[in-house]
Amino acid sequence: MALWRLMSCLLSLLVCQVCSSAEYRHSEAQQDPHALYLWRNRGKGMIRVKRDWIIPPIRVSENSKVVPENLVQIKSDKIFSGEVIYKLEGPGVDQEPKNLFEIDDKTGMIRSKRPLDREQHRSFTLKAFALSPSGERLENPTTIEIVVLDQNDNKPVFTQKQFFGSVQEFSVPGTLVMSVSATDADDPMTENAALGFSIVGQESIPPNAVNKTMFGINNQTGAIYTRDVGLDREVVKEFKLKLRVADMGGDGLISDAVAIITISDINNHAPQFHPTSYNIEALENVYNVEIGRVSVTDRDDPGTGNWEVKYTVSHDPFGNFAIQTDPVTNQGILTVVKPLDYEVKREHTLILTVENINPLSIKAPNLPLSSATVSVTVVNENEAPYFKENPILIQVPENEKPGKLLKSSIASDPDHSELRFEISQDPEGWLDINRETGNIFLRRSFNMRSPHVKNNIYSAVIKVTDAGGASASAAVNIILEETNDFPPQLLPLSRFLCAGGSRRTPGFLLTAVDEDRSPHAAPFIFVIPDSSLSNWTVTKVNDTHAILRPTVELEAGEYAVTVWVTDSGSPSQSALSQVNVTACLCDSYGDCRSEAGAFLGSRVGISFIALIIIIASGVLLLVLLFLAVAINACGRRHHIKKGSGLLVGESEDDIRDNILNYDEQGGGEEDENAFNIDLLWNPRDAPPAPWSFYPGSGLPRGKQPLRKDAPHNLPSPTYPRRPPADPADIEDYINEGLEAADNDPNVPPYDTALIYDFEGEGSVAGSLSSIASGSSDGDQDYDYLNDWGPRFQKLANMYDPR
Repeated sequence: MALWRLMSCLLSLLVCQVCSSAEYRHSEAQQDPHALYLWRNRGKGMIRVKRDWIIPPIRVSENSKVVPENLVQIKSDKIFSGEVIYKLEGPGVDQEPKNLFEIDDKTGMIRSKRPLDREQHRSFTLKAFALSPSGERLENPTTIEIVVLDQNDNKPVFTQKQFFGSVQEFSVPGTLVMSVSATDADDPMTENAALGFSIVGQESIPPNAVNKTMFGINNQTGAIYTRDVGLDREVVKEFKLKLRVADMGGDGLISDAVAIITISDINNHAPQFHPTSYNIEALENVYNVEIGRVSVTDRDDPGTGNWEVKYTVSHDPFGNFAIQTDPVTNQGILTVVKPLDYEVKREHTLILTVENINPLSIKAPNLPLSSATVSVTVVNENEAPYFKENPILIQVPENEKPGKLLKSSIASDPDHSELRFEISQDPEGWLDINRETGNIFLRRSFNMRSPHVKNNIYSAVIKVTDAGGASASAAVNIILEETNDFPPQLLPLSRFLCAGGSRRTPGFLLTAVDEDRSPHAAPFIFVIPDSSLSNWTVTKVNDTHAILRPTVELEAGEYAVTVWVTDSGSPSQSALSQVNVTACLCDSYGDCRSEAGAFLGSRVGISFIALIIIIASGVLLLVLLFLAVAINACGRRHHIKKGSGLLVGESEDDIRDNILNYDEQGGGEEDENAFNIDLLWNPRDAPPAPWSFYPGSGLPRGKQPLRKDAPHNLPSPTYPRRPPADPADIEDYINEGLEAADNDPNVPPYDTALIYDFEGEGSVAGSLSSIASGSSDGDQDYDYLNDWGPRFQKLANMYDPR
């Protein structure tokens, strides 16, 4: 209880203080009702205590006709101590929109310079400044907010000039149809934007179809709904309502619009045939064509599922008819889907029924489906004859005799008219036909080898025509059965065999051929029927070949061997063939010498003899060349033994080195030109001989060959002419000769850069020239020369004295 008393005392004290503060401000404001003292100081020469004022918004009505209009005056405490200059900044003053407000820099009066529009600018926030004459800011800036008061200067506007909606016919009252909307630019928090909707007019289409008010509208939301019963689309299709909206809750400014309401259809009417009976004619043998149409009526909305119908055909046991719906007219299109036959049935009675695609509404009358009767009369026409089968297949043996009946009763006519038959195409002329009955006969024998027989089938074409001129054609395919007409034949009928002890050709191959085809040909059976020919036997190799060989050694002479060959036909065919065998003496190659004699006696033999003569001449030349080479080799060996005893010691073997000069790479022996080391010898020591020329060079011994890659007019150096007397001087002798040869411009050096044809890039082979060698003679190992035989052992000792 004491706590409640304490809180009550504190609350009373706070209320009293607020009231006294309000009275002080009121008394101060009475001195100048338009002046606001924004800055005050208490005392002089003391620290100023700032008082922050909460300035309420200044309210200004829009569209004011009093211009300029004083809005508020501000003052500073500094006015008593000196001159104060007032400034105003912000939107409406020095910012867009400019020139709406101004301030008197002496008095601090804020004025409006032009009428304001709340729909463009609802409020302005400005900054007020108090400045000294020198521009020094005396106080902190103060915020002034100007609020534009709304006036009802904008009328409401519908969001659309026309609104469209629909409602089903026979809808109950209170059914929502549609909603309309409008806007007002005035302040939505005031009555200036409070809208009220109403219906001020109603028109029906067709006019005056309905006189009572069928629709209402919600005054606040704009929702349109049905007010009464009786909306029948078959009576009235559409309503046109005149709408109105007003602000100030419906008592202010107004605007009008139109609402068009369509009455949508429900399926409350079943389709009905009109008329209910039809008579239609249809040609026989014509199908997939329209023969007639039926019509129905439906009061529902055309083009919708409530109006569209589907038809059903009954009393059509063979399914000859079908009916479809024309989507534009809603008519039933009756067609024949299977050909009608006048001779079978001349009239058809059909029952048609019709119904909507959409099911009927529960508000529709409960009536049975509408039906109609259609009588279809079949019109007779001349029907073309037809073949009972097409193509006509006939299967006969290939050896059938002429005059044979191949086929009968091949065609018929639905109208039972007389028929005429003819052959339209018969490439070989093998067939004949009875023009009245159509029986097909064989006129000439068949030939399986005819180009018109393909895969054992011969094709022809026949035609039939009735009395009315209607015709039809059919192909005739004659399948020829292969028969065993030909016996097999044996090849060859003559051969040669070696007589005597030579048995190089123990037999030869026989081949059987048959003009018949499988299965009347291979496999064949080979038999020697004559028992007197027991010296011969025939062995089957495969289905078509056998080997005939003698069982004893034959003597030279003529032999006749009879072989019986049988094919695999049914019945089989056999034939005797006599094979003539000539037994002759054969040479070492197994060829009969009698055959060689015959061969030599022919034109081919003359050519062969000429070839033998040419070969013999070549052999003779080779022998002479060999003798010359042998004599030359003997002379060289004698020369080496006489002049090089200090080099090779006591060995009598001829050790030779050749410097080979190749004109092009890869030429082999035909492209090499041997250069004999005899050039290093003293020409005076060389024994004279008539063949003392270098083999293959054409140069006489002792004459230096000319270089082909250097000028020929340069002098050659003097070569050493005397061999050393002491074997120890052999090294100096060789070095002098090498030096002279290296400096000789007319002799190819030992290391020569040869130019060969381009052989491509990327060769993995190393250089063959000693120019590219990275080691000297002293670095080489010559032990491998000991493995080459006694001829090279001395050479290894000479280069490697170890």
